[in-house]
Parts: sequence; structure tokens; C-alpha cells
Amino acid sequence: MSENSFDVVVIGGGPGGYVAAIRAAQLGMKTAVVEREHLGGICLNWGCIPTKALLRSAEVGHLINHADQFGFKVGSVSFDITKIVKRSRDVAAQLSNGVKHLLKKNKVTVFDAHAKLAGKEKITLSKDGKTQPEITAKHIILATGARARALPGLEPDGALVWTYKEAMVPDVMPKSLLVVGSGAIGIEFASFYKNLGAEVTVVEVMDRILPVEDEEISKFAHKQFEKQGIKILTKTTVKTLRKGKNNVTVTLEADGKTSEITVDRVILAIGIVGNTENLGLENTKIKVEKTHIVIDKWCATGEPGVYAIGDLVGAPWLAHKASHEGVICVEKIAGVKDVHPLNTKNIPGCTYCMPQVASVGLTEKAAKDAGFQVKVGRFPFLGNGKAIALGEPEGLVKTVFDAKTGELLGAHMIGAEVTELIQGFVIAKTMEGTEADLMHTIFPHPTLSEMMHESVLDAYGRVIHM
Repeated sequence: MSENSFDVVVIGGGPGGYVAAIRAAQLGMKTAVVEREHLGGICLNWGCIPTKALLRSAEVGHLINHADQFGFKVGSVSFDITKIVKRSRDVAAQLSNGVKHLLKKNKVTVFDAHAKLAGKEKITLSKDGKTQPEITAKHIILATGARARALPGLEPDGALVWTYKEAMVPDVMPKSLLVVGSGAIGIEFASFYKNLGAEVTVVEVMDRILPVEDEEISKFAHKQFEKQGIKILTKTTVKTLRKGKNNVTVTLEADGKTSEITVDRVILAIGIVGNTENLGLENTKIKVEKTHIVIDKWCATGEPGVYAIGDLVGAPWLAHKASHEGVICVEKIAGVKDVHPLNTKNIPGCTYCMPQVASVGLTEKAAKDAGFQVKVGRFPFLGNGKAIALGEPEGLVKTVFDAKTGELLGAHMIGAEVTELIQGFVIAKTMEGTEADLMHTIFPHPTLSEMMHESVLDAYGRVIHM
């Protein structure tokens, strides 16, 4: 095999792409990754990781401002937004370099270039307008990810109207801002900026925030955010943006009536579009629907030898989903036995606001709509000793079971550290656990995880501490 000939070439070095490449190399295939910008993709550089670093700074500020509750006296407190942003960027850079090390360790060749399909097993490379030598691969995996969606009249300008990128590196701390969209990205930024003292308004076109979450959890979150001072406007659309010298006047519409709000900055968090442009798809059998590539259960596209994974394909658009798809795709290519297709019902979703939100599986409504008779359990953080000791008594754990079989259909949480707790229910779902398995499991005391147990017990009329 020549120097520029590979078994597998992955186009895109994000959490789907680099994981697929490493797994391919582990399975003995000569592998390359083509990445035109940053290894680690949006997740490590402009998404999952740096936003969590920002949110950690906000959490520290929150604790300092409530130090009196824990017996500490703190004087005047201030923060340096430049240092907060720098820490976030340093964390991202460290992990991006870590990906580079992992690829090198696994002998994966990395091309710093833009890749384009150029016929059967052929890929052309270019950088800054200059063409590089062509490479070939028996198997090509597209993992080019996605970018923020923009709507006509609501285009970001990077100065007054931000996407997630600008929201992560503010040059100044805005005193007020409007967040358009209340999904995970929008709510995380709303939480971050509110905790640093900004006046925050969230606009959502749907009838509730966090619309993919269980309705009960969504309502709980709504109350908590309003209690913190975040203004939430549901069933509301943004009609126009009128930019001033250093602010934006936004026209809103709800129930046929319009109103205006003037803020320092606007953050757009209204979904994503797949990066399908300039990949050479037009000369292939690859099908694109609503900016996302259509694949089968093994991540294969309509073009023989070409696959696609991650945000480039279907929902949910999550880094851990992309990584898992990458492994499934490569193991299927390599002929590994017992490879299983992705089960989206077992993919956890996490939102790192304050309080955190996490879930897996069907919501109560979705389970009922699917024809299940359900048993539902609930347990509040207020009934948990560890939550009270932490000073985090606001939260809820909810579980949904099939009343006939005892199968765990879904689990939904809001409160401190639920993004860490949810994996317990993910494991239970993946192993097709029932209420009996969970009830017979011993949970350590005192922990937040005890609420998971109590929620299961509550579904079957056996709850102890409520």
C-alpha cells in the first residue's frame, strides 16, 4: 500500500471522526484523518468542553456569592471575564492537543487540509487554495459535523448578534442579552451569563423550554430559572433585529401581539445545519435531506464505500452519539462480530445549566403515545440527605416503567450533578433492566444516587423517604 493509500480515511477530526480513526487503527487498518481546522472538532474546541469550563467558573461564582449559607464571610467579589474566557480556551487547547497525541500514538496519519470526494476511493486535498497530493481509501467516513443555523433576518454578525462561538469569547461582559432558543445550548448560555450578573431573557417558539425533555422536568426547570431571575417567553417568535451602535432592539411576537426589547447582545441557538457543502457529494449516490446525510443502521450512505456519522447525519446531535456511531461504523467495516446498531433510546442527553438536566429514553408522554401502560416514580431532592447537606435541595428524579413488563422506559432528572447520575439509568436501559433489578440494587448512603433508587421504589408504591 502506497504512502497515500489507506484502508480507512475519516474526513473530520471531531468526536466522531477521531474516535472512528483510533478504533480503525486498533483493528489493524491503515488509517488517516483529514481535518481542515482543529482536531477535536466543535466539541473540544467550541462546544462541549469549553462551555463546561465557562459554566464551572459561573458555578464557582455562585458558591462565592452564597458563601454565607456555608458559614463563610466573603467581602466584595468581582470577576475578570478575560481570565474566565482564557481558562476556557486553555482547557480546549489542552484537550485538542490530547487528541493529536492519541492519533499519533495509534499511528493514524493526520492531513491538515480540506477533503473532497473525487471518484471511487479517491479524495482530493487542498489548503489555502493550494492542492495537495490525492489520497485513496477503500473506506471513507464523512464526519464533517454541523454549524449553527441562521434564519433570514436573524443572521449573526459576530459583534452584536452571536452564535455559540462568539458567546464563548466575549470581549466585554454584556449587561443584558436575549437568548433565542431554549434547547441545551441556549439554556446553558442563559445560565452562564445570568450567574455572572447579566439580565437574561430567553425566547422559545414552542410552548415550553427544553422541549425535548419530559414535560414535568421542563416545567420544573422553567420555575427554577424564573426564580433565578431569567425572563422566559414561550410561544414567542423573533420578527426583526434592529442593530444600534452597541445594542440590539428586538421585535417579538406572541399571540398576535408585538413588543420590543433592547439588549446589549443576542445569542442565536436555533439549531444546526450539516456541513455537506464542497464535499463532492454531487457526483455520488449520497442522499441529503434537510442538510443531513441519509445513512442506514451501519452508517453507510448510498455510495458504496462511503459512510457518514455524527452531527452530519440524524439526531440526536450529541458528541457521545457521534463517537459511538464511529465505533459501530468501523467495527462493521472490519467484520467484528456482535456489532449492534445504534439504539437512540439508550442515548443520554445532558444540559449543564443550574440546575442541571439529564435524561434517557422515553418521556412519560412519549411512552403513553407509544401505547405503553406506565408506572411513574418520582423523588424530590428535598428528601435526600446529601442534597440538603450540599445546599442543593431543588430537584427531581423521575422514572417511567412499562407496567406490564417492568422494563425501564425512561429516566428524567433535574438538579445538582444529575449529568453524572444519569449513566446509572443508561446502563440499566442498555442491559434491559427491570424495576426488580433496580430495586434490588444497593445504593450507597449518603449519596445523591439514592434518589434514583427511591424514584424506582415510588413507581411501585414502596418509596421509603417520602
